[in-house]
Amino acid sequence: MAAQVQWSLSGDYFENCNCSVVCPCVFSTSAPLTSRPTEGVCDLAVIVHIDRGRYGEVALDGLNVALAVHWPGPMVEGNGSVGAYIDQRADDKQTEALGAIFTGAAGGPMASFAPFISKNLGVKKVPITYRVEGKKRFAEITGILHMAVDPLPTMHPSGEMWASTGHPISPDRLAFAVGASGNTLSDYGMRWDNSGKNGHYAPISWSSQ
Repeated sequence: MAAQVQWSLSGDYFENCNCSVVCPCVFSTSAPLTSRPTEGVCDLAVIVHIDRGRYGEVALDGLNVALAVHWPGPMVEGNGSVGAYIDQRADDKQTEALGAIFTGAAGGPMASFAPFISKNLGVKKVPITYRVEGKKRFAEITGILHMAVDPLPTMHPSGEMWASTGHPISPDRLAFAVGASGNTLSDYGMRWDNSGKNGHYAPISWSSQ
């Protein structure tokens, strides 16, 4: 039923994984998602801020979502585990809508990752802070997650490097970034520090179409 609901959202996102810059899942001579992570496994945080969004008649404006993900090897081999965090401000209908979107059950970009996830570690309603300061992205869940990314150094006058990688979250425009010092997550049986590791960010525009 979720896939039949018409929905759309726009906003901003960033991610930080434990790969050395740059992640071979996206940038490699091999087919996308087939390369082994540089550290053998993938420990990944994805954080999304929704500026405007609607799932059927349910408004999603201003809400945040975060995902903590672990893959034991190349993403295409599956066996991934994911723990989700939904903005504490979301009511029951908004929580249900965000769950459908971010599990991929409602279609859209996250449906591309669903076949590679075999273990759902749960969903928690928590306060999630998300900020954009210049070119820096920052997110925090008190006592659980502290993440920030900066653009990779570049000679381009814009101060950023962008690429059209086909990444499902933002296929046409994805920035190269690096995790800031102190990028940590501790929850769902995961504990890692991705300081100085691979990151990306981008404006996003998703829909059920």
